[in-house]
Amino acid sequence: MGQTGAGPSAIEQAYRKHFAASAKLFEKAQQLIPGGITHDIRHTLPFPPYIERGRGARKWSVEGHDLIDYWVGHGALFLGHLHPAVVTAVKAQMDRGTHLGGCHPLEVRWAELVTELVPSAERVRFTQSGTEATQLALRLARAATAKEKVVKFEGHFHGWHDYATVGVKPPYKAPVSRGVPAEALEQMLLCPPNDLEAVRRVLEARRDVAAVLLEAGGGASGTIPTDPAFLKGLRELTAARGVLLIFDEVITGFRYAPGGAQEYYGVTPDLTTLAKILAGGLPGGAVAGRGDVMDLLAFRDDSTWNRHQRVAHAGTFNANPVCAVAGIATLELIADGQAQRRANQLGGALRAGLNGAAERVGADLRVYGESSCYNIFLEPGRLGVDVNGKTGRRDHTALQTYPNIPLYHALRCAVLLHGVDLPLPHGWLSAVHTEQELEQTIAAFEKALRMMQEEGCFA
Repeated sequence: MGQTGAGPSAIEQAYRKHFAASAKLFEKAQQLIPGGITHDIRHTLPFPPYIERGRGARKWSVEGHDLIDYWVGHGALFLGHLHPAVVTAVKAQMDRGTHLGGCHPLEVRWAELVTELVPSAERVRFTQSGTEATQLALRLARAATAKEKVVKFEGHFHGWHDYATVGVKPPYKAPVSRGVPAEALEQMLLCPPNDLEAVRRVLEARRDVAAVLLEAGGGASGTIPTDPAFLKGLRELTAARGVLLIFDEVITGFRYAPGGAQEYYGVTPDLTTLAKILAGGLPGGAVAGRGDVMDLLAFRDDSTWNRHQRVAHAGTFNANPVCAVAGIATLELIADGQAQRRANQLGGALRAGLNGAAERVGADLRVYGESSCYNIFLEPGRLGVDVNGKTGRRDHTALQTYPNIPLYHALRCAVLLHGVDLPLPHGWLSAVHTEQELEQTIAAFEKALRMMQEEGCFA
């Protein structure tokens, strides 16, 4: 972890001792769960901490260690763990039923809130996850345009379905997973991020493009920052050619602003995919967008339409009532934008504070990001990587190339030893983090960096 040598580093030794109960759980999990984890991003060397409970902006490991949390449910818990309004709503619904096997009033209110907040949302269809939302959005786009190809940007993540596996990590032409049919990959046309001319060339050369899909807040949760001018140019370019523009706002939706990144940047797409904050930290996603496109999902008094032309969509837990009440409670609380403004301010303070700690220690790293998100890049000086600015033209491939992965694991473990769970390379704040918790985080980060410096990690 972060150094050469035959034995474990001092950080690893301290981590193993500090999280001994987690080590035992991970050993058992490896016999039952492939790799011992249930989400790839939770892969941690030498093992992940196991979490028992959470409240507000904090959570507690099985060992009882108090941790300031920047996972916040992979970005879903914008109001933190166990917000009273969300808990009250969920408990009340549990007494009424967890799955009603039919339509219910809650889904109507939930959809109403989405259409009120999200600029592009004339209609909403709920799914069970963000991955399902992007998959459905692509199906809708193909049906609406009678075309099959989709422009996707290098470094942008859209879930784990087959179409989304190309262009995620360098080398971008190789899918991020085995087991994906070549036919699925061939439907996706890759372009460099923030490169409007590259998109223009594709659209001018082809007549089979149904849609352009991108993370509105930048590839891989802002690892590759978005150029706002690019978004505006992309909107004009796609509109002029009858190509649908799809914003993946699974992360940015309701976070950057009540209306998401499209409100924040002032650019309205044709379709939007949502998840995470949408369901208040419970499972849930959605596709929202233009009424004429979304209505391709609707049944008609026409058997030919219903069988051969309609876009089909099922899902046992779509608009599950427990998830719906959590989503309603959350969206009602953040609809006025005060929570987002506060979280955005805290995000800026956190990024500045972490950079300040790195400068004081002399550590080769840089923290950057937008809104209430952060990204940490280790060894930019050694690697010659410029993470400043707003456009991905700096070298978007370099921003996703981490040659010293053990160093990232070492940093996370060192920070955990000082009471902070800071996921790497990126993470999120909630609207309930406090200024004191930010100060504690920055102090813990500096202590972790000094710990790493003592081991020669930044030599």
